[in-house]
Amino acid sequence: MSIDLRQGRWQDTLADVECDALITDCPYSARTHGGHDGAPTVGGKRSGVGDPRYETYNSGSAKAGKTKGEWTVERRAIDYAGWHPEDVREFVDHFAPRTRGWFVTITDHALARTWDEALAAHAHDRYVFAPLPWFAPGSRVRLAGDGPSWIVVARPRTGEHRDGTKWSKWGTLPGGYNITSDRGSPVVGAKPIDLMRALVRDYSRPGDVICDPCAGGGTTGRAAQLEGRGFIGAETDPDTFAKAQERLAQPFTAPLLIDTEEAEQGALL
Repeated sequence: MSIDLRQGRWQDTLADVECDALITDCPYSARTHGGHDGAPTVGGKRSGVGDPRYETYNSGSAKAGKTKGEWTVERRAIDYAGWHPEDVREFVDHFAPRTRGWFVTITDHALARTWDEALAAHAHDRYVFAPLPWFAPGSRVRLAGDGPSWIVVARPRTGEHRDGTKWSKWGTLPGGYNITSDRGSPVVGAKPIDLMRALVRDYSRPGDVICDPCAGGGTTGRAAQLEGRGFIGAETDPDTFAKAQERLAQPFTAPLLIDTEEAEQGALL
């Protein structure tokens, strides 16, 4: 399947692109971005002096290159701007008419309702489901005002997938995702590859083309590769784009696609 990652704003590089499913992790709200970069001291964590990254105080024995009694930087600042409601509406107005199937976006609680309202607008004629929670066990949920991320999903109200399945008969899907935070990406804010693979499997079919206009480190693109889907996306930052290109160029094991209705067990003896 084709993998097409473009550098630049989605408004410019993906202006005429259409896709079978849009699965993306757009910037969260400006409120969440500000909380990430400027969090006050919480327990053994504090904001770095002159540096918006987090530092952790090692009160135990020296280990893993850390010295007892020292603060060490643990968290990088988000290097892109948070979104406002008008950004969400612009995004939906552009991509909803160009997305043939499911529209899936990861967001925070501050913008979840805006995504819902924009996708449910009469002009887009989409059925929007209640937001699905995603969180990583053992993470900082509720430690510093943080909480689960929310996944807003919407499908066309009418019509069908190219395989003949009506959108309203797609099948039962998970009510949430509880997946470890092993991100496997050098980009701040990247989501776990297992989460993105699950979303790709749940909201598309083999051979579909997935679009991610906010591609970041290429996690959605990698998930598409691993699940037998095509991919097209965009990333604005040159350094992040280069990292994503390198990641998508790495070899991988293609999925073994078998139509279970046609599969037949051969003779064993």
